[in-house]
Order: sequence, then structure tokens, then C-alpha cells
Amino acid sequence: MAEDRPTADRFARRLRGALRRDAKRLLTPGPSTVPMLMLGPQVPDDAQVQQVLDLCMRIGEIELSSGESVDEVTATMLRLANAAGLPAVDVDITFTSITMCCHRGNAAHPVTTMRLVRYRTLDLSRLAETEQVVRELEAGKLDVRAASARVSEVVRTPHPYPRWIATAGWAGLAASIALLLGGGPITAVAAFVTTAIIDRVGRLLSRWGIAAFFQQVLGGFLATGSTILLISVGLFPAGTRPSFIVAAGITVLLSGLSVVSTVQDALTGYYLTAAARIVEISLLSAGLLTGVVLGLQLGFQFDVRLEVSGDLPSSVGQFGLSVLSGALAAAFYALAGYAPLKSLPIAGVVGGASWTVYGLLTQVFAVGPVPATGAAALVVGLAAGLLRRGTDTPPMVVTLAGVTPLLPGLAAYRGFYQLAVVQGVSEGLVTITVALATGLALAAGVALGQFVTRPQRRPEELPSSESVPPGATLVPAAPSTPSVTQPTELPDDTAPAADPK
Repeated sequence: MAEDRPTADRFARRLRGALRRDAKRLLTPGPSTVPMLMLGPQVPDDAQVQQVLDLCMRIGEIELSSGESVDEVTATMLRLANAAGLPAVDVDITFTSITMCCHRGNAAHPVTTMRLVRYRTLDLSRLAETEQVVRELEAGKLDVRAASARVSEVVRTPHPYPRWIATAGWAGLAASIALLLGGGPITAVAAFVTTAIIDRVGRLLSRWGIAAFFQQVLGGFLATGSTILLISVGLFPAGTRPSFIVAAGITVLLSGLSVVSTVQDALTGYYLTAAARIVEISLLSAGLLTGVVLGLQLGFQFDVRLEVSGDLPSSVGQFGLSVLSGALAAAFYALAGYAPLKSLPIAGVVGGASWTVYGLLTQVFAVGPVPATGAAALVVGLAAGLLRRGTDTPPMVVTLAGVTPLLPGLAAYRGFYQLAVVQGVSEGLVTITVALATGLALAAGVALGQFVTRPQRRPEELPSSESVPPGATLVPAAPSTPSVTQPTELPDDTAPAADPK
């Protein structure tokens, strides 16, 4: 027995040495080492995974429905899942659906869930509150359960302002655009009333479930037909420019199109969603074109021609009024989008700055409208990125409101008018092409500005021995295998109510 004991001790020492060498090899990642995933008691169970995925999906749904780019929504969901204890997740987003998968190595099957985005709404206050929840969870001030409760409260909370204030915001936007283009007080008041009527009619059509295409058709027809009616009754004296009413109405109807997000999705490689957004923009723009042309044709039948005004006035006084009108237009857009009150002055300053850059380039340095629009939009993108770091103002408030004064409403109306006249079809196509190029320059400038100022993202680090909780072991991650799980269908009361605008 005494001779067998040294042999057993030597065997035990060799076994412990071999185990230490294997553990050291596994815990020390090298150039050919695969990622280590935790196994053991620290692996999240199904209930925890479902809770985190549910929170990420609901926040992603709010952001995607508000018009955020897919790249921004994906980054937010990944950061949120990592902060909640799920670093190994994948996110796949299309125009109408969000899919998220959590990998758990060899310890358990992956968990996959999907959520459909069936609505589009513009509530910048809801977006700001959602981003505040994300920041607090990342800072450790909220756990997953408390953050989920906060998101449910944000979703159930009604708009911060009554609906008539949003209508006044859209009408104020139209009046500001009319003044910006050089229209007088009568033109601004007419644009205010006309746009308010269009907004209320659009809300009624949305309640009836009418498609957005037909809402755009009716909106363009009302903007043109009401102006023709006002001209017929002799409301406008000599020297006024009633065509600015139609241009202002077109600008308001164009402001709801997600042009900036479309270009951002294309630049960041999300081509499927970018293609879907392009189809949506094309369809809604075609509806707007149809409505305006029908209104102009109706005017021709009654011998009322709503001709396009000439060049914009370029005096010093008009330039100052245009800058002020641009600031008011941006602030009114933020108000119509239910933005927080503290962000309205910021939106107004950015809108005034963007129009100042555009006006200086076009009127002082004789730069063309397309590159001037791109330069002004670059200022908006830079402002959105810088304000994101220094304040709690959501970038969407700055970008959407800041580019509103630059929308090619007058150029689009000029092209629509030329198309309505049979002799000017070719000229109309050229003008509409210029308006399209202006919109692309607008979106590209904003995307470039946000790309320059965005914070650098660090690549995900592999887990090390210092980050391993007690009682857990590390094993090489096995290749993921396809798994089929049932999609998670959340209750209907978690989705915000649809907003017609």
C-alpha cells in the first residue's frame, strides 16, 4: 500500500497539470482561437432572454416607425442587448419587420423572435423618451424590468400636445415657407388655412383606412384647387404670388417622406430597406403629382392658370426675412412632430443656419441649387451629430426640422405645372429631375455630416478570464446551426396608436 500511494500522488499531480494546461490554453485566446462562450450556471435562461429581446424589439419598433435609419436602429438594439447581459445577438431589419436572435453556445438552443412594424408615426417626444430609457439602462440606472415598464408607459402615454396644435404646426410650416419664398401676408395666411384643411382631411381619411397614396392625391388636389378657387373670387390683388401657396403645400406633403433615412440605409449597406423606402417615396410622390396636375387641369377648364412665379427676390431685406422664415419653418415642423418644447429653439436655429448657408451660396457666390443644398444639408448633419453629444436632443429632431426649409417644393411645383401643360412635358421632366437631384443632395449632405460626427464604435472584445463569473466555464463556440422558433407576438396594447401624419 505504501508503494501504491506515491504512484497515485504522481498520477494526481500529472492530471492536475494537464487540466491546468488545457484551462490555460482555453482561457488564452490566440490568433487561431475561436471566441469563448460561457457555459454553466451563468448562462441566461429562456425567461431572461425573452425579457431582454422583448425590450430590444419594442424599442427598435418605436425607432423604426419614427423614421430612423436601419443602421441607427440596429446599433441601438445591439448596445441595449449588450448592456442587458446578452452580448452574442444578431439583428436583422427590413422595412416592415425586425428579427433578433440570441446565441447561447453549446449550453442551450438559440432564441429567435420577430416583430412586424405595421404603422408609421411621427412622435419625436416618444422617440426622445425612448432614447432616454436606453441611456439610463446603459448607465446602470435601470434594470431590464424597470426599463420595460418605462417603455410601456411611454407607449401608452398620449401625445404631449393636443392634435389641433399639430395641425397648427403644419399650417405654420406652410405659412413660413410661403414667406420664405417671397410671398406676402395674404399668401401666408392662405397657405396657413389651406394646409390646416389638408391636415384635417388627411386625418379623417386615415381614420377610414384610406391608403397613403390617395391621401397624397387629395392633398395635392386640395392645395391646387383651393388656390384656384381663391383666385377666381378675386382674393389676391395684383403683385401677389398665389403659386407660393401650392409650393408651400407641396413642401408640407414632401416633409413626411423619409428621403434622408433612405440615403442613409443605402450608404450603410441596407439595400433591401433602402429599396423599399424608394418605392414608398416614389409612390407617394406620384400621388402628389397626380393631385397637383388634376387641380391644374381643372383650373384650365375654368380658364384660371396658376402660373409659376419667376426668380425669388434677392434683396437684403428679403434675405433676412427668408432666414427668419426658415427658422420658423423648422420650429413649426418640430412642433407638428410633437417634439419636446426645449428642442424647438434648437430646431429653429439649425433651420435658420441651413437656409443662411443656402442663401449665401446661391445669391452671393452664384452656386447652383443642387450643390448649395448639399452644403447646407451638411451643416444640418454636423449640427445633429454635435448636439447629440452635448445635449439630449434626438438627432431626428435636428435633421428633419433642419432640412425642411431646403425641401424643393417650388421646383417640384414648377415641374408639375410644366407637365400639366402639354407643350412642356420635356421641360417638366427636366425640372422634376433637378428637384429629385436636390432631394438626393439634401439627404447625402445630412448623412455625410452625421457620419463625420458619429462616435467611433469599438469592435466587440472576446471574453477574458477576468470577466468570467464564478462557477462558469469557457468552451469554444460551436458553429451556429439553423433553428426554428415561433415568433414572439406581443400584445396589441404595446404598439403606439397610428398617427396619420
